[in-house]
Amino acid sequence: MVKGKITGLSVKDVRFPTSLGHHGSDAMHTDPDYSAAYVVIETDAEDALKGYGLTFTLGKGTEIVVCAVKALSHLVVGRNLEDIVTNFRDFYRQLTSDGQLRWIGPEKGVVQLATSAVLNAVWDLWAKQEGKPLWKLLVDMTPEQLVCCIDFRYITDALTEAQALEILRNGKQRQETREEHMLKNGYPAYTTSCAWLGYSDKQLQKLCAEALKEGWTRFKVKVGADLQDDIRRCKLIRDMIGPDNKLMLDANQRWDVNEAISWVKELALFKPLWIEEPTSPDDILGHGTISKALAPLGIGVATGEQCHNRVMFKQFLQAHALQYLQIDSCRLGSVNENLSVLLMARKFNIPVCPHAGGVGLCELVQHLIIFDYISVSGSLENRMCEYVDHLHEHFKHPVTIRNAAYMPPTDPGYSTEMKEESVLLYQFPSGAIWQQLIHEKKAEI
Repeated sequence: MVKGKITGLSVKDVRFPTSLGHHGSDAMHTDPDYSAAYVVIETDAEDALKGYGLTFTLGKGTEIVVCAVKALSHLVVGRNLEDIVTNFRDFYRQLTSDGQLRWIGPEKGVVQLATSAVLNAVWDLWAKQEGKPLWKLLVDMTPEQLVCCIDFRYITDALTEAQALEILRNGKQRQETREEHMLKNGYPAYTTSCAWLGYSDKQLQKLCAEALKEGWTRFKVKVGADLQDDIRRCKLIRDMIGPDNKLMLDANQRWDVNEAISWVKELALFKPLWIEEPTSPDDILGHGTISKALAPLGIGVATGEQCHNRVMFKQFLQAHALQYLQIDSCRLGSVNENLSVLLMARKFNIPVCPHAGGVGLCELVQHLIIFDYISVSGSLENRMCEYVDHLHEHFKHPVTIRNAAYMPPTDPGYSTEMKEESVLLYQFPSGAIWQQLIHEKKAEI
């Protein structure tokens, strides 16, 4: 039973100094500090439950997202939760269509990241009040309820409301069987944790050996800074994992289009499944050119973590510019917008392999991809979800990985709640960790 009026919305700037260990480093982001604009929603309901949401950032700039969240808060505080979730499409549109705020979007950039953080908190609260993990809340909703959460504006030339309903109604067939499969086996994952670009060969080998012992069979390598270095590192990884395990490459937007084609051709002997973000994330036609050039080599193009919104994904799909679609739980407008992208991917028969390389992203996106398998795609063919083994200890309900697979969460909510002590320690710049680093001149305000 959904109840309560939203009485408060607070937001904190929480940053983890991952740059000190080169965790998360790639060809474009050499010193990331995994961070979050962390939102807490409170209501006047007697259950005293709170909704927690976040959006992922890399350190500097988180304060800008925090400002954007505060600018959106007047659209949220004072609203009845029941009114929101029974007419979620309108609420989503109100957040994304503010007559002044949309000028610094619309539906992209900082304002969309802020929207995602707020909506993630709303979904977390809704799932908690229903006593279900978010994936189960979605699975148990009717097709009509799910469709009412989606804003179809700008995408009806690719997916109509009627087509979405048909996909979801078909997804109800044998849904219980797929849910049982998830509960028993989990959703297949791949690891990025072994081969960040800033890692030494020794560290890379150590982490790769450990991952193999733990049962990992899918590995992603960061590339793009230096070709000879990439060749050496890819050979090292391929030699370690053998010819049968899967290898993926990620350039994090480093190259021009022709450069991407020639560079990846040099790495083709290592049999990568895909090249991720080979060029500007906004260059849809460029991705299409790269896809066409690499297809004879059996190498697909994966992208999506920097796609602003559902409209960009629509165009990528219409242009046949990707072979693996990578949703992000915090880049798009929360669950609402991700639902539209999952449905478009199903219509275009493109596998979804979510991005999860960041603080909290694994916790969130596991719900979306488990729902996708159970209720939308019904398939695990060529599908896997990213996993990075960083910072899970700061969450009250961290992900559970078993046999290199995400096991479905059982705790109510969206798995977004951080431990209070972690928020206090890592809040920027007042937290004890940051005060110490500033004192040691390893960080600056």
